[in-house]
Amino acid sequence: MGEKPTAAFVLSLIAGVLILLCGIFMIAARAIIGMALPWIRETRPAMIGYIRGMMTIMGLLGLIFGIIAIIGAFMIRSEEQGRVKAGSVMVLISSILSIFSGMGFVLGLVLGLVGGILGLTWKPEEKAQSKPEEKIPS
Repeated sequence: MGEKPTAAFVLSLIAGVLILLCGIFMIAARAIIGMALPWIRETRPAMIGYIRGMMTIMGLLGLIFGIIAIIGAFMIRSEEQGRVKAGSVMVLISSILSIFSGMGFVLGLVLGLVGGILGLTWKPEEKAQSKPEEKIPS
């Protein structure tokens, strides 16, 4: 293993960005559905309201979970084992909870799980302590 958990950081960061983008996509799709489907609005106004409400909630959750995953990814980047573990738990929890917000296009969920697990299993390299050389009597 390396000095820093680079693979865990990169995977977690990509997962956080994908979850965040999925949340933005949900909010944008909410607006498009409201404008592009006027016939649904006229025939079933309750249904369009329900769909738009759910997409708003899912989009906001995606934004929140994406930001939490990105913060966790930057915590994983440190060399302190405690911060790496805390960041890994943040990434894992936000990735799992992203199930309720679109899962970061599914790839965000998978990368977040892998990155979080890599961060939890990372151990810093022990620096080789040089032993004083023993002199052999001649």
